[in-house]
Amino acid sequence: MSGWVKIAGLGPGNEALVTPEVTAVLADATDVVGYIPYVARVAERDGLTLHASDNRVEIDRSQHALQMAAEGKRVVVVSSGDPGVFAMAAAVFEALESGPDDWRDIQIEVLPGITSMLAASARAGAPLGHDFCAINLSDNLKPWSLIEKRLRLAAQGDFAMAFYNPRSKSRPEGFVRTLEILREECEPERLILFARAVSREDEALRISTLAEATPDMADMQTVVIVGSSLTRVIERDGAPIIYTPRFTPAKDQV
Repeated sequence: MSGWVKIAGLGPGNEALVTPEVTAVLADATDVVGYIPYVARVAERDGLTLHASDNRVEIDRSQHALQMAAEGKRVVVVSSGDPGVFAMAAAVFEALESGPDDWRDIQIEVLPGITSMLAASARAGAPLGHDFCAINLSDNLKPWSLIEKRLRLAAQGDFAMAFYNPRSKSRPEGFVRTLEILREECEPERLILFARAVSREDEALRISTLAEATPDMADMQTVVIVGSSLTRVIERDGAPIIYTPRFTPAKDQV
């Protein structure tokens, strides 16, 4: 087949954080497929058709991309951040697995991007400097009971934790419960970074303790990073630095 699908990450928002590889592929594409605000980040030009669609239609979007590639088009499926982190790469492969056999002959490539937890961590210091995990707090595609289980186990394992989709208008209670679970499992002094709109003009970073944290500190544009028990802050003139050391003291080793 002459067509192809590239699944590309556009980074957290600032165009300077889009990789040269992704920029080159967008320049060669005939079609771009994605969620409305992400497609809006792609500049219009002759020979390029933009296919923007609403949220929660990831499989339909993926099937459309694969079908266009099967017809010989050069298709870029865009996500924010990295397409393999709670984004479109897995959806495309789900559609591929259940689709027609001839789709498996399509050239498909995943192009990495800078995901928001890494951009937020870099902006604040290095809170993910040791073992960490990422948890999507949305219960659209998995039960809340599973989210609670993973939260508890991650806290008990003393991981630093990055939370995606922490609090939406339709389910504000989820992050309320998240903070309750963390308070049951962690000490009140545990550090939390609230990073909103990282790399964009309205970027806002806030470091809090678990005891001081409130649900309204997060929304759907915020990535929340909860430190491990070893995470610390360096106070200085200007913004403080939050980081997690690379080592674990012998007394804390199992």
